[in-house]
Amino acid sequence: MPADTMNADYSKIEKAIRYLDANRAEQPELGDVAKHVGLSPAHFQRMFTRWAGISPKRFLQHRTAQVVKRLLRENRSVLDASYEAGLSGSSRLHDLIVNAEAVSPGEYQKAGEGLVVKFGFHPSPFGECLIAITPRGVCHLAFVHPVTRREALERLRHDWPRADLRADQDATRQAVARAFPIGGRAKLPPLSLHIKGTNFQLKVWEALLRIPDGGVTTYGDIAESLHSPGASRAVGSAVGSNPVSWLIPCHRVIRSTGELGGYAWGIERKKVMLMKEQMTDGGRQTADDRVRSLANHQRPTTNYRRLAV
Repeated sequence: MPADTMNADYSKIEKAIRYLDANRAEQPELGDVAKHVGLSPAHFQRMFTRWAGISPKRFLQHRTAQVVKRLLRENRSVLDASYEAGLSGSSRLHDLIVNAEAVSPGEYQKAGEGLVVKFGFHPSPFGECLIAITPRGVCHLAFVHPVTRREALERLRHDWPRADLRADQDATRQAVARAFPIGGRAKLPPLSLHIKGTNFQLKVWEALLRIPDGGVTTYGDIAESLHSPGASRAVGSAVGSNPVSWLIPCHRVIRSTGELGGYAWGIERKKVMLMKEQMTDGGRQTADDRVRSLANHQRPTTNYRRLAV
């Protein structure tokens, strides 16, 4: 799909979500939504189906509030069981064979000194994104809207202040294709992440990687899974510091009340991500289908860790 088409599609989807939220009580018809985004019903139907893989009618039947409340009831036991048994859900990340490797304590202190970080702006199913890579993997993934390209790049510079940042669309294009696969995943090579954070942040990000595809959890549940039941606020801070949005699925964490809470890249984008995931096969699997063994899983205690997920 051409880059301009992909970004334009997402823009229309986000606008439609905002319209539906504002007019929830009226239960708008397909034609109403299509008119609001400036398309004919037939054109909107085709565009939406191309983007989501399902019809607008089926997608719009799943209200975000209804979805997350049901998931809160169903998935808490799945998350708990995964930790207790040392198992992991069959999430999109596991299908991609993601390896997450943290920087060593010495590398953390150097803040990227001597490291070449290549970056590029690319279209994605959720709008334009900024992705950055090192020789060891993806180190940054963020979305441009609601911030500008310049602001997005400044966030990357903040994370790697001493690194040599180089714009390289060709070098980052393959990483984007792996991050947002279209069609089958079996032919894609493994995707690696190269991330840096405190011990606590790394544990929280590891917990995010364990959330089953199509599922959600809460800050409190993650805190309990880390044996720190009073650390919900600290968990929230770590979730907000996630350097690779979407790949480490911080969008799957919501408040215990069922509210979505905040999201650095816009609440509409978070809603779209959750609802799109719910329309996949992974979102409809049973708890038994979601768990499988996690080979050679260990929980290191140092700042340097490798997570085979």
